[in-house]
Parts: sequence; structure tokens; C-alpha cells
Amino acid sequence: MAEILVYVDHVDGAVRKPTLELLTLARRLGDPVAVALGNGAADTAAALAEHGAVKVLTADAPEFAEYLVVPKVEALQAAYEAVSPAAVLVPSSAENKEIAARLAVRIGSGIITDAVDLEAGDEGPVATQSAFAASFSTKSRVSKGTPVITVKPNSAPVEAAPAAGAVEALTVSFSEKAHGTKVTSRTPRESTGRPELTEAAIVVSGGRGVNGAENFAIIEALADSLGAAVGASRAAVDAGWYPHSNQVGQTGKSVSPQLYIASGISGAIQHRAGMQTSKTIVAINKDAEAPIFDLVDYGVVGDLFDVVPQLTEEVKTRKG
Repeated sequence: MAEILVYVDHVDGAVRKPTLELLTLARRLGDPVAVALGNGAADTAAALAEHGAVKVLTADAPEFAEYLVVPKVEALQAAYEAVSPAAVLVPSSAENKEIAARLAVRIGSGIITDAVDLEAGDEGPVATQSAFAASFSTKSRVSKGTPVITVKPNSAPVEAAPAAGAVEALTVSFSEKAHGTKVTSRTPRESTGRPELTEAAIVVSGGRGVNGAENFAIIEALADSLGAAVGASRAAVDAGWYPHSNQVGQTGKSVSPQLYIASGISGAIQHRAGMQTSKTIVAINKDAEAPIFDLVDYGVVGDLFDVVPQLTEEVKTRKG
């Protein structure tokens, strides 16, 4: 079978969920060959093999931590030249989409970003994307070169499929361009103990109707009862009620969880663009004419200050 190159997103050897999802999709197209870079790269092999990687190419060098993007692009290009894959798959994120785009330019190929599904086609992988705020689904394929495709988190299930996972060292020669932008400092993001917003299976978001930063405690309580991530609409973020890193929407983050609960969010197109691909959508809003009700699976017309606490207590009761 053809080999499919999969770029590994990991933190010090701990493989992140979107990469495991990507391996599920890669197996539809061929034999996954994983590329893990940076500190702990070799430690990813066991998890990758358990989920279908027939081979794991690893490389570690100071450049991956000390310089931005380009060293990773050059390493992924080296892997591409060593493997000659039928496609290159990359988990979708701001940095990873830049890596994918730069790689596509270097190898003279087309790129598809933010795919939500992949299938094998007679002329190469066919990617499904959501367009126009998820009002339409499109199917497309790359017609020139080796397809480079980024895939949104939560687009596929994580499925165990034990494979060889043979570890091989990847030789990378860095160019002068790789040292062009140096990282001068890093500040770790303060952990909330909640799932990463773009990877979470459940997201609970609050909007203008929350009516103040102090009231987001109600949203957080529901999220914590469900083991969910917390999101916010642009209106709530612009008002200073919640951090921009939690904004869901066209100018924030795109999410596609199994369950999305929107509380006090009217459903403007800007917000819908970031969450409309969610599998099940629940809205709580006291305005029965709010646009959000046009796309939900379940809607509750009521005051969130009455409904959300009751929902939180019911979840806690059922969980025992």
C-alpha cells in the first residue's frame, strides 16, 4: 500500500488526540508513517504504533525549540523526500497550517486546510470541508503534486490498530533560513484543568447574555460537571468577560465537539462559523427568535440564570 506521512502533534512525548484521530484517517488511504520532532519524539512511538503507524521517523535538535516553524518545515520536507508518500496529513492548528502551507510551496503541491473528513479516491485523497459557515459541505482533491491536507480536531474517532511502529532516526540538515526567527522567551499558559478547547468532546460557551465576567462562573460550573471546555462568543470576549484564547468564532477558534452548549448567545454568523460543525448543538436563550435556534438540535427558551444551574445540578445528580 501507499505510505501516508502523518505529522505528530505531541508535548514532550505525549501524543495529542488530534494526531491519533489523524492516524484513523490515514489508514483509509494507506500505511501511516508518523513524523515526530523535538523533545520526547522517540517516546511517541508506542502510542503511535498502537494506533496504526507502521513506521515512526524521529528527530530532535535544539532548532525545533529555539526557532519558529522553519526547522519543522525542513524536517517534514526531509521526511517527505525519504518516504515519497501519497499524501501528507497534518493536525489543523494555527502553527501547523503554516507548516503545511510552507511544505506545499517547497514541494510544489496543492494544499487543503481544515478538512473534516477524508476518503480514498481514484485520483488521490478526497477531502470534505465545511464552507460558508458550515452552510455547505464541499469535496475536493489536490490536482497537482502530493496532497498536503490539514484536518480539524474531532473529525474522526480514535481507533486502536496495532502496527509495527518501527522507529527510525530522521536526518535533517538545517538551512540558514531555519535560524531566521529565534524564540526569546516562553510563558506557560496557566492550566484550568479543563480540556483544550479545540480538542474537547464537549464545549459549553457563554455570550452576551451572561452579562458580566463574574457570571461566567455559572458557565464554568456546567462545563466542569460535564468534563467540558469553556468557550465564549466574541461579544463576551470584547467586553472583557473572558479571555480571547477561549473565543469561538470566525476570528477565534473553530470547534467541532460531539456536544456544543450555547448559553446566552444570539447566533450571529461570526459565531456560527466557529461551531456549526458540532455534532449536537444545544442552545439556551430567553429570546425565542434568536438566530441560534435555526441551527440547533435542541433549544431551550428560558433565562440561562435559571436553566444552566438546574442543568448543572441534574448532571451532578445523574453522575452520582
